Amino acid sequence: MGDTKRRRKLFTRPRRLYDSVRIEAENVLVERYGLKNKREIWKAKSHVSKLRGRAKDLIGSNVEEQQAFFNKLNSKGYDVLSISDVLALTEENLLKRRLQTFVHKLGLSASPREARQFIIHKNILVDGCVVNIPSFVVTRELEGKITLKKPIKRSEVTSDE
Repeated sequence: MGDTKRRRKLFTRPRRLYDSVRIEAENVLVERYGLKNKREIWKAKSHVSKLRGRAKDLIGSNVEEQQAFFNKLNSKGYDVLSISDVLALTEENLLKRRLQTFVHKLGLSASPREARQFIIHKNILVDGCVVNIPSFVVTRELEGKITLKKPIKRSEVTSDE
């Protein structure tokens, strides 16, 4: 009974709940990337914060450790060459690496919301395996391996008016 670990939250809520500037900026991101809710943006902000913290810790360390960190981030798809590049990362950089964004960018869906629905309904294959998580991070090696499970028929609806 004591072996189970308590899961921690992956994000923190904004301090000012009703900040109109922040809300408008988040609404733009939700619309652009077809996110389910603002919590996904907060998770991305938290993840960027952790990456920045790790980069700050590596400032005084040796070059090999820094290079290992940069290689890890580059394999995930972030173009990072120095610590200043890591500190310049934004939550939008993380949102661009999501499977949902890639499905829409590749033209497999008409909108980011439709891409999300395809993924949830298990119609997307990544390297031959079904992935039903819209926030799945697409690495560099998986970029060209995203396909539809079966072709989707887009029937044009005509109205008789």
